[in-house]
Amino acid sequence: MGVFAALGTALCWAIAARLFSGTGNAFSPLTMNFWKGLISIAILAVVLVFVQPTGLTTHTILWLLLSGLIGIGIGDTCFFKALQSIGDSQAVLVAETLAPLFTALFAMAFIGEWITWQQWIGVAVVLLSVDMVIKARKRSTTHVFATSGYLYGVGAALCQAVGAVVSRDILSSGEVDAASAAFLRLIGGMFFVVPFIAFTKTKYMPTIAHGKRIWPAFFMATLLGTTAAIYLQMFAFAYAKAAVVQTLIATSALMSLGVAWAFGEKATKATVAWSAIALIGVAILVSFGAPTTN
Repeated sequence: MGVFAALGTALCWAIAARLFSGTGNAFSPLTMNFWKGLISIAILAVVLVFVQPTGLTTHTILWLLLSGLIGIGIGDTCFFKALQSIGDSQAVLVAETLAPLFTALFAMAFIGEWITWQQWIGVAVVLLSVDMVIKARKRSTTHVFATSGYLYGVGAALCQAVGAVVSRDILSSGEVDAASAAFLRLIGGMFFVVPFIAFTKTKYMPTIAHGKRIWPAFFMATLLGTTAAIYLQMFAFAYAKAAVVQTLIATSALMSLGVAWAFGEKATKATVAWSAIALIGVAILVSFGAPTTN
């Protein structure tokens, strides 16, 4: 269940990315982070009224808040900075390649969770395929080399890994429900985003051209890419190893090909071939990803 929840997370992100692109430049990265977090918190708060939270103690609440502050608040901010400095393809390449590797290392070091040699092969196949697809889809325009941009990308990967390992450590016991974990992580992320917006004097409201309606698309993108995605991610961490989950989530770059195809865009032979190879890696992770015990 954890493996398929992780793939569901990747699919939600791939669809949401297309919807978010429809909002144009109305939202700055920080403003987008703020509003998608606020909307998702409100939705999950309503869900938790009907679903009784379970397994929450002061200890788990504090750790989940910290996980959100690092993984969502600081991590997403670093990723947005990388996007601005080195462009989307390079930022995704750095963050999505390193995050699963950092997660595997942190999981082994801090919570004693090891993955099998078969799973390592699956991870390698998936990450290689994702990298090759990203490189094949790289835009013809070049970005000025900026060391800080790559450092932000590495920082984003480190923050994702820390957030993933903390979440896995809390959720693997099976006592904390996914909705509560998602809600607390989002609140933790806001603990960083809101002060950072105030510090940088960023406008909270988006800049909307007269007559243009962006909120419906933004709400749908948030519902899929943040609310549903983080719930599925927390569910995945409850049933699958942290490194496996992070690797499968990285396949969102591949699933975006399918989304693009649905909108009438054509894929190159190279991207199709590497996507097929990635499926082999996913099959390996599915086959050897059932055990969740350390």
